[in-house]
Amino acid sequence: MQEYIDFIAENPLYFIGLIAVLFFIIKMEMARFTRKYQMVNTNQAVMLMNKDETIVVDVREDKEIKGGILQNAQHITLGQLDDRIGHLGTNKQVPILVYCRTGTRSSSACNTITKAGFENVSALTGGIVAWEAANLPTVKR
Repeated sequence: MQEYIDFIAENPLYFIGLIAVLFFIIKMEMARFTRKYQMVNTNQAVMLMNKDETIVVDVREDKEIKGGILQNAQHITLGQLDDRIGHLGTNKQVPILVYCRTGTRSSSACNTITKAGFENVSALTGGIVAWEAANLPTVKR
């Protein structure tokens, strides 16, 4: 035990770094366990989209959608989501698939949507980048 105390005393920056990394790992795992939405891959997203009632939401910025969007997707930027959440309808059980460019913003959007009471919310892992890498189709707006 004394060796550990000596190491910490001689290398405080390493110890602080270790504590910081552990903190972030614990924070990420807690967020993963407590989130109220699912993360889906491209195959699971296709299966969701094949259900007629699924609402697909693109939360990318206006300039990002020029390359194409997923078929039947509603474009609501992340910044507009709070104001336009009513566009998703009143049925809180309807499946909702959210995507962005790489999957980061869609997680924030899913948090907002679940806080509004929607229960069946999914985020596309990897976003449209993963979708296009899987050679799946997009449509021009």
